[in-house]
Amino acid sequence: MADKPKRPLSAYMLWLNSAREGIKRETPGIKVTEVAKRGGELWRAMKDKSEWEAKAAKAKDDYDRAVKEFEANGGSNSTNGNAKKRSKPAKKPAKKTKKDDSDDDDDDESE
Repeated sequence: MADKPKRPLSAYMLWLNSAREGIKRETPGIKVTEVAKRGGELWRAMKDKSEWEAKAAKAKDDYDRAVKEFEANGGSNSTNGNAKKRSKPAKKPAKKTKKDDSDDDDDDESE
């Protein structure tokens, strides 16, 4: 059985993937984190994002269609119990503090 389709990229991520090389050329030797920061600055300054938003909307539609097809062909989702979920470890009981211990000692003395 095929794996569940991956979620589509956002308009920003689609744009960043196409602009990454240009950003690297602008500033040779730039770190990966700096590329992302510069990309964020350029994206926020961009006036017309409609091209990328349209591509993201198309990718979302394709994803929705693929998910429906996946589920129609017997694919499982995490709500029906077939998928393994990581559970949080059980909480340990709270430790007694010295203050709590001393309060208990006071009670013993009065008896």
